[in-house]
Amino acid sequence: MTQNPFGQTHENMHTGPVPQQMNHGGHELFDVHEALSGTVGALNQAILLRPHVQDPELLDMLDRQYRFTLDEYNITVEAFKTGQNPSHPTGRYEMKEGNDFIYGMKPAQPKKPIQSAAEISDEIISGFLLASAKAGASMKTVAATETCNPVVRRVLADSVPNCIEMAYELSIYQNKHHYYQMPQLAQPDMQQLLNSFATVGQPAMPNHTIQ
Repeated sequence: MTQNPFGQTHENMHTGPVPQQMNHGGHELFDVHEALSGTVGALNQAILLRPHVQDPELLDMLDRQYRFTLDEYNITVEAFKTGQNPSHPTGRYEMKEGNDFIYGMKPAQPKKPIQSAAEISDEIISGFLLASAKAGASMKTVAATETCNPVVRRVLADSVPNCIEMAYELSIYQNKHHYYQMPQLAQPDMQQLLNSFATVGQPAMPNHTIQ
């Protein structure tokens, strides 16, 4: 049997020892392939949208998220192809935006599909970027739960909080510009929902002997 970096062994019951670069299950291969394809699509989309950005703040955000995502993509590919630790650990994305949302709704024109490329705006671009970050968080989470290789699983799992942070940064940007409005419930309704659960202490577990 083949030893992996965690001191464990893996073997195929039909063919024998499994080398480290082949330490992947079928579900893992498909799900990681889909997650990586989604990342490629997000990176390509950012490159195509970049020339149309008008707001310097949004352009800075796009560039920072692009550079970080590209680096994360590269180390995920490394781990996926080799089954070994990548050239460096997964980083931690840190947004520049504050975390204050503007609550409440104001009248706005109904949203509708654009009819030409000339209508592309910062609102549309930031919406594309937000959708990509949310999709990345979802796909990588699903892939991580199906991943057999411990290195690839860790790289994917460590990447999910970064996707969430990017999506949060973009949603705050959209909210600040009233692209993404945030309604609130009436305070009595909100209070009722906030108080609809209560904490409990740890129960005393009875002694149980397995026969």
